[in-house]
Amino acid sequence: MLRGVGGTDAIQFLEEKTMGDGDNKMPGVSRRTVLAGIGAAAAMSLAPRGASAATGKEAPQLAAMVKDGKLPPLAERIPPKPMVVKPFEKIGSYGGSLRRGLRGSSDHNGILRMVGNQGLVRWNMDFTEVLPNLAEKWEVSADATEFTFYLLQGVKWSDGNPFTADDVVFAIEDCVKNKELYSATPAQLSVAGKAVEVTKVNDYTVKFKFAGPNALYLENLATPLGQHPTLFAKHYCSKFLPKYNPKLADDVKAAGVNSWPELFRAKCGDIEIPSRWGNVEKPTLDPWVVKEAYSGGATRVLMTRNPYFWQVDTEGNQLPYIDEINFGISQDVESLMLNVISGKIDIQERHVSVLANKPTLSENMKKGDYRLLTLIPSASQQCQIYLNMTHKDPAMRKMFADKSFRQALSLGMNRQEIIDIVYFGQSEPYQAGPRPTHPWYHEKLGRQFTEFDAAKANELLDKAGYSKKNANGIRLRPDGQPVFFAIDVIPTLYPDLVDVLELVKTQWAGIGIDIKVNTIERALYYTRGDDNAHDAAVWPGPGGLDPMLDPRDFFAFHPQGSRYAIPWTLWYTSNGAKGEEPPESQKKRFKLFDEARSTADLQKRGAIMKQLFDITAEEFETIGVCLAVGGFGVIRNNLRNVPEKQPDSWSWPNPGPALPQQFTFNT
Repeated sequence: MLRGVGGTDAIQFLEEKTMGDGDNKMPGVSRRTVLAGIGAAAAMSLAPRGASAATGKEAPQLAAMVKDGKLPPLAERIPPKPMVVKPFEKIGSYGGSLRRGLRGSSDHNGILRMVGNQGLVRWNMDFTEVLPNLAEKWEVSADATEFTFYLLQGVKWSDGNPFTADDVVFAIEDCVKNKELYSATPAQLSVAGKAVEVTKVNDYTVKFKFAGPNALYLENLATPLGQHPTLFAKHYCSKFLPKYNPKLADDVKAAGVNSWPELFRAKCGDIEIPSRWGNVEKPTLDPWVVKEAYSGGATRVLMTRNPYFWQVDTEGNQLPYIDEINFGISQDVESLMLNVISGKIDIQERHVSVLANKPTLSENMKKGDYRLLTLIPSASQQCQIYLNMTHKDPAMRKMFADKSFRQALSLGMNRQEIIDIVYFGQSEPYQAGPRPTHPWYHEKLGRQFTEFDAAKANELLDKAGYSKKNANGIRLRPDGQPVFFAIDVIPTLYPDLVDVLELVKTQWAGIGIDIKVNTIERALYYTRGDDNAHDAAVWPGPGGLDPMLDPRDFFAFHPQGSRYAIPWTLWYTSNGAKGEEPPESQKKRFKLFDEARSTADLQKRGAIMKQLFDITAEEFETIGVCLAVGGFGVIRNNLRNVPEKQPDSWSWPNPGPALPQQFTFNT
């Protein structure tokens, strides 16, 4: 577990009786509480304290709108007892436009990480505790099958409509469980192949009931993929569902789209698609709302403050402090870097956090008037290579499915050379699995076949049936075709992985293997993966500090991320209804993981995951290069309240959990 990052916790709460025993000091549900045991039903009583709506203050621009009759008074826009955020350094000042960079037309998660973190719960700064957010408290049943959430009362959507239990029930029951919108219920919302049941207890209380124990649900709920319960406003998004709109077919035709699901996506988006930020009319619960949308030809995305945002600081000032966020869209990293070093970016780590950039960014700190941000990796692997074991071509499938072939490729890779050249010596050879500092570290999974042994690699390839070579020294398959395949990589997102693969290409040529470093745009990368049309692909491997939250490299878990066998993943997530039936070793891991995430006792869960890791190590399905390297970014010197050390993870979607709504500019 990651500790000691950032600073003090950023949210305060009323001292109320907790769990019926007078304990009024519990700050949230700790990661250890969630992992180690849920025992008796636990009620987390965490109502906010501090200034009331009646005594609050607001941004001058909003006060002017109230005076002109264009906006209701602040007391009518925020909860009677709003959530109180303790600023990281100081009480901020209103005003300013925060500048941040995006890359191209598929960088929507760059917006999500900055703005879209308003779920029922959230992570603390240390990535160790789940804290209240739009749910001010909750109860968990003794067997971890039922979760009752008590919503913060008086919250409003960005258009002024109330946020209630009806919205949460609608989001899950009408949207996420709608098979025309979602081919399968997301993994976070299902157990044993059965979707969660969400029911309304009263206007501000909802109950989530799972078919079996789901001890990890609170942690999953704090990640980006747990945002569905607060994503779809019923009063708006119901207009795009047949159940609520009998004239929807006419609306679909008028919009010029092919189906109502297509119209729903365009208007209401989803967690990880560009259209989430493409509709200026869509109500949200975020600190800023879209003013200039994310579209194909856009050069920027502009977001302005949400006048109904439901958090205040410790002196009662409504957040956010900053007026707007300007996401400039660059078509290449070089342009983004120029903007950073010339002082045109206020906070940026995404796309510039490449070791080769660090000397340049360090040298230009004074010129760009910025300081460096330190990112602490939660990932396991810097570059994971996924050979498509479910390839559509039978010959390629057979080759990639041969474990000795994969072992030979791993042994034919000079990892130390890669580390020294690409990562300036700041890593170590590694395959996959929890990081060495994690209690669940598995040495065989992490270290096997990481030595450079070309002789052994050649021996394995000869025995596997690839002993013949052509005139260029490239090995031949049994059908006479050269051993050749392409590895997909996104250069704009991970330029270091391109450099890694170029070295791997040379190294593997030495053992008679020919590859193409297939640099492609991000949207095409995903399309090829979704269609199972890739030979191989690379991606940083997760699961270093959060192995339960993203186990994609341990078995076929992630329908986009487990790129060595996406059809197996679809089989798993659809409970056998889709995809391709996997081998028994995968099925056994499916069962072990389901058992592990249903086990509240941390020691017992670790023992189950040890069995899973043992199988993963034995099967050796993916090839890793080196342990994930710590990242960095920049913060303009006049931007304050920004923790200068942050976890770096998709599960802790930096910088969002650092609460950008309390970032402020010096005046």
